[in-house]
Amino acid sequence: MGSGPLCSPLVDQALVKEVGGSAWDQVAAFGGGAGCWRAALLVCCQGEGSGPDAPFSPGLNHRLFFPQRNSIQTSKYNVFTFLPLNLFEQFQRVANAYFLFLLILQLIPEISSLSWFTTVVPLILVLAVSAAKDAIDDVVRILSLQTPPIKMWFSSSLKDDLWLNVEVGDIIKLENNNFVTADVLLLSSSEPHSLTYIETTELDGETNLKVKQALTVTAELGEDLACSLPAGEIKCEAPNNKLDKFMGTLLFKGEKYALDNEKMLLRGCTIRNTDWCFGLVIFAGPDTKLMQNSGRTTFKRTSIDRLMNFLVLVIFVLLAAMCSVLAIGNSIWEYKRGSAFQVYLPWPHDVHSAFYSAFLMFWSYVIILNTVVPISLYVSVEIIRLGNSFYIEWDRKMYYPLNDTPAQARTTTLNEELGQIKYIFSDKTGTLTQNIMVFNKCCINGKIYGRASTPKVDFSYNPLADPKFSFYDQSLVEEVKAGDVITHKFFRLLSLCHTVMPEEKKPGELVYQAQSPDEGALVTAARNFGFVFRARTPETITVVEMGKTIVYKLLAILDFNNVRKRMSVIVRRPDGRVTLYCKGADTILYELLHPSCVPLKEETTEYLEEFAGEGLRTLVVAYKDLERKSFANWQKRHHEASTALQDREEKLSELYEEIEKDLILLGATAIEDKLQDGVPQTIETLGKAQIKIWVLTGDKQGTARGGDDTLLSAPPKNSWRLILPPSEVHPRILCDVTGREEQRRELELELVRTACLCKVVICCRVTPLQKAQVVELVKKYKNAVTLAIGDGANDVSMIKAAHIGVGISGQEGMQAVLSSDFSFAQFRYLQRLLLVHGRWSYIRMCKFLAYFFYKNFAFTLVHFWYGFFSGFSAQTVYDEWFITLYNMVYTSLPVLGMSLFDQDVDDRWSLQFPQLYMPGQQNLYFNKKEFVKCVLYSVYSSLVLFFIPYGTLFDSLRSDGKAIADYQSFALMAQTCLLIVVSVQMGLDTAYWTAVNQLFIWGSLAMYFAITFTMYSDGTYLIFTGSFPFVGSARNTLNQPNVWLSIFLCVTLCVLPVVGFRFLKVQLKPTISDQVRPPPPGKVLLGGGCLPLSGGTRGGTRRCPHSASACFCDASCHPRGQVTPAICG
Repeated sequence: MGSGPLCSPLVDQALVKEVGGSAWDQVAAFGGGAGCWRAALLVCCQGEGSGPDAPFSPGLNHRLFFPQRNSIQTSKYNVFTFLPLNLFEQFQRVANAYFLFLLILQLIPEISSLSWFTTVVPLILVLAVSAAKDAIDDVVRILSLQTPPIKMWFSSSLKDDLWLNVEVGDIIKLENNNFVTADVLLLSSSEPHSLTYIETTELDGETNLKVKQALTVTAELGEDLACSLPAGEIKCEAPNNKLDKFMGTLLFKGEKYALDNEKMLLRGCTIRNTDWCFGLVIFAGPDTKLMQNSGRTTFKRTSIDRLMNFLVLVIFVLLAAMCSVLAIGNSIWEYKRGSAFQVYLPWPHDVHSAFYSAFLMFWSYVIILNTVVPISLYVSVEIIRLGNSFYIEWDRKMYYPLNDTPAQARTTTLNEELGQIKYIFSDKTGTLTQNIMVFNKCCINGKIYGRASTPKVDFSYNPLADPKFSFYDQSLVEEVKAGDVITHKFFRLLSLCHTVMPEEKKPGELVYQAQSPDEGALVTAARNFGFVFRARTPETITVVEMGKTIVYKLLAILDFNNVRKRMSVIVRRPDGRVTLYCKGADTILYELLHPSCVPLKEETTEYLEEFAGEGLRTLVVAYKDLERKSFANWQKRHHEASTALQDREEKLSELYEEIEKDLILLGATAIEDKLQDGVPQTIETLGKAQIKIWVLTGDKQGTARGGDDTLLSAPPKNSWRLILPPSEVHPRILCDVTGREEQRRELELELVRTACLCKVVICCRVTPLQKAQVVELVKKYKNAVTLAIGDGANDVSMIKAAHIGVGISGQEGMQAVLSSDFSFAQFRYLQRLLLVHGRWSYIRMCKFLAYFFYKNFAFTLVHFWYGFFSGFSAQTVYDEWFITLYNMVYTSLPVLGMSLFDQDVDDRWSLQFPQLYMPGQQNLYFNKKEFVKCVLYSVYSSLVLFFIPYGTLFDSLRSDGKAIADYQSFALMAQTCLLIVVSVQMGLDTAYWTAVNQLFIWGSLAMYFAITFTMYSDGTYLIFTGSFPFVGSARNTLNQPNVWLSIFLCVTLCVLPVVGFRFLKVQLKPTISDQVRPPPPGKVLLGGGCLPLSGGTRGGTRRCPHSASACFCDASCHPRGQVTPAICG
C-alpha cells in the first residue's frame, strides 16, 4: 500500500500571504479537477496570546514547501554510534565513573597497588550486561517500525508506497486489519453511514472496538472520491498530545463543518471489520498524537533507593577517612622509621619526602579499599527486582480466568515498596465495584418503580428486548403499555440522550457499543420497555417506539464533561417540534429546572436519597421544548462556535448554559453496581495490617455513605466516618486557597490529621484532579508510602501521583493500566500483592543489603588492619585473583539465591496474620540504624579474620619442622576464613531453604576450593608463569591441623555473637515476625501449648524461576522440618 505524494506540495503566493495574517494553526488545502489533487500543509505554532493579527511565523516557509513526512526515529543508536554513545551513557552513572577513575589510577605506576584486571574485569562485566540489554531494546524498537506498505492516490490512481513516504495532505486508503500510520481525517468508508471500526490497543490499551464516523458531505463521495472531490480547506489545531481531543474545521462546497476527535483515525489504531476507508493525512511523523505522547514519564524511586544513595555517599566518606588515616600513618612511619629501610627498600626516584609518599599512598589505598564501594550493588538490586516481578506475573492466585487476565508488574523498580504501604487511595466504580451497570429502579413523575417484591417482569411481548435484562416491577410495564405520556417521555429521553453506537450483526440482535457502562444500561432499559434505539447517523437517530419506527433529526449534542456533569441532545421530531433532552447529576440539574418543578423536585429528592442509601448510582432526567425562532438563532451561534479554532470550548460552554435552563423534570434513574467478590474481606484484612484506606469517588454523598456500609463488612460499634462534602473541602483545601499561606497550610494539616484518625475515609464528588491533590496532600504531611488504585482514565492522575500506582483492567478501558506500576483484574488481589509479594520483596531486599554491605566491609577492613602491620605501604592481604573473583563468583550467587527465594512464613500465613506487614511500614528491617549495626559487626568480624590467622601463623612451624609463617600462607588462610564466615552467615540469614539455596551457598564454597587448588598448582604456574605467584600455597598450608583449627575458631568467634544476640532478642523482646515461627512437626503452639493440626501439616512453598507459572513444590528439604508457622504466646 501507499505511493508518493499526489503532487508536489506547492502553495501559491496568494495563499502564503493569506496564511501569514491568519490566526489558525494548521491548514490542509486541497482541490480537485480531472482527477488531479493538490495538497499543502501550513503550520503556524502560536504561543499564548496569539490572535488574528499574530505575525507570520519565521519557521512557516520551511513547513510550506517541505511538509512533514511520516518518518520517525525511535532507536537510540546505529551500528557506528552504539559503542561510543552507550559507553558515554553508562559512564554517566556515578559507580561506573568511579571505577573508571580507579582504572586510570591503576595505570599510574607510582600509585598502582593492584593489577589492572582486578578493576577491569568487574567493570567490563557490568558494562557488557547493560550494553547487551540496551542493544536488545533498540533492536526491538527498530523492528516495531517495520510495517507493510500502504495505498496512496497518485495521478488519479492508487499506488503502493512505504508508509514513511506519506506526507501531510496525502490521501491514503486503509483496508481491514491495516495499521493506521498517521493521524488522518476519515473521509469515507465501505460501511453504512461511513462508519469505521478501529482497535486502539497500541494507543490506549483497550481491546474493545471503537466506532468512527465520517462527515456526510465527504462520506457521499464513496470510494471514487479522487475524481469527484471538489476543492476544500481544513484548518485545525497545532500538533499536541491530547489523544481524546481534536479541533478543526472543514470548508467544503462553500460550507464550514466542525471537525472533532470522532472523525479522526490516529496513528496506532488498527482497522477492524471494515473493508476499506479513505483518509486525509493531517499529522505525520513526530507530529502525530502517538509520538507527541512519547515523552519521558516521571521516574519513581523507592525509599530503599534513596537510602542506598545516601549510604553510598556515607561509604565514600568512610573510604576517604580510612585512606586518610593510612596515608597519615605512612607519613609518620616514613618520617620516623623509613630511613632504616632505605638500604634495601629505597624510595622511588621521584619521592623525596614523607609527605609526598603519604600523598601517593592515599591514592594507592583508594585503589586497594575500593571494594568497600560496591560496583555490583545496583546491578544485583535490578536482578532481584526482576526476579520478584516475575513471581507476581507467575502467581496463579492473582490470575482472573473470566477474561484471561494475569497480574502484571509493569515496572521492576518498585517491588519492595509494596511491603511498606501505609495509605491506599481507591476509586470506587470499577475498582471496588464490578462496573457492570444494571437498571435497578427509577422514579417517574414522583412515583417510584422497582421497589416492589414481585416476580421478574416478562418482556416477551417486545421482540427486540434484551433477554439478559431484568426488572422486578410489573406496574411500570403496565404504565408503558397504557401510553402514559410522562413515562413515554422518560424512556424516549433514555433512548435519545446518549452517544451509544448500535450494531446489528443479525436481524433483531442488537449490540450497543457504549463509552460508559451507565449509558449502556440506560439505553438497554429503554429498549426493553419499548423504546428501542436502532440506528445513528451524524444527522439522525432512529428509535422504534412501541413498535413504530421514528427518525429524529439530530440537531446538536451538548457533550458531557467533569465540569458540566450532564449531557444533552437537541432533536427535531417528525412533527417539526424541537426538544432538548438532558440527563445529569441531581445537584447540577436541580439548578436548571423551571420553578414549576419545585414540588416534584422535593418528592424526587426523597427517592434519590433512598436510592443513594442503597448505594445506587443516580441520574436526574429532564427535557425542554424549544421555540423554533429562538432555537434557530441559537443554532446559528452554535455552528459558529463549533467551527471556531480560538476558545471553542469556552464559547460552546456559554451556549450550553444559555439553552439548558427552565427544564421540566421527568424523574430519576437508579443503577446498581455490585461490589466485586472479596472486597469487604480484603479491606478488613488490609485494615488489620494497619493500612488506611481512602475511597475517592465522584458519587454523591448519599451514595458514598451507602457504599461505606457495604465496604465495611463488620464495622466496630464505635467507628465513625469522615465525609468530605464538596462545599466545605473542595474550595478551601483541594483547590487554590485564597488568603495567607500559613492559613492554607493549617487547614491542610488539620484535614490530614483528622482524616488519618479514621479507619476508612470516603471523599465524595471529587474530580480527577482533586483525587491527585488528595494523594499529594497526604504525601506532603505524612511520612508514609502511598498506593493509588483505579480502573479508568479519571484515575490516571491519582495513580501517577502516588508512590505506587495499581491499575484494574475492567470495563472502562486500559488507560489506568497503562499508567500504572502494577495491574490485575480484581481488587481482592491487592491483599496478595501487598501482604505476600510486597512483604517478601521488602524482606528479601533488606536481607540482601545487610548481607551485601557486611561481606564487603568485612572483606575490605582486613586490608585496613593489615596496613598497620606493613608500614602503611599499600600492600594487599589477599591474592589478586581472589580479589577479582570474590564479588563476581564466590559471593554473588548465594546472596542472589537468598534474595530471590527466601521467605520467613509462607503465603497462607502472610494473609492469615496481616500484622506481619507492620514492620515494613515502620521500615524496621533495614535503615540507617541497621546499617550502623552492620558496619560495627563487619569491624568486629574483620578484626577476628585478621588477628586469628596472624596469631596462628606467627612463628609457627609445620609438622615437619618447616616454617609456614609467610605472607602467602597468611593471605590464603585469611581469605579462606573470610569466605567460610560469610557463607555460614548466609546460612544463618536464610529462613527458607531450597535446593537452589543449597547449591548456590555450598557450591560457591566448593568452587572456591576447586579454583584455589587449581590456580595455586604447579601445572598452572608452569603454563602461566608469573600470573599465579601463590604456587604451592594451598597444598602446603591447608594440610596443617592448626590451620583448620584456627579457621574453625574464626568462624565460631564471628558467628557466636550473632547467634547469641538473636536468641536473646527472641526471648526478651520478640518482634511480630518472631511470634510467627515454625512449630514442631504436627503441632501448633498456642499460648505456650501444643495442639495437633487437624488436617495434617502443610509444606512450605517456593517458586520455580524456570516456570512460566507459579510452581508450588514440597518443602521437605527445609532444615527445620515443617514450615507451617504458629502463634506463640
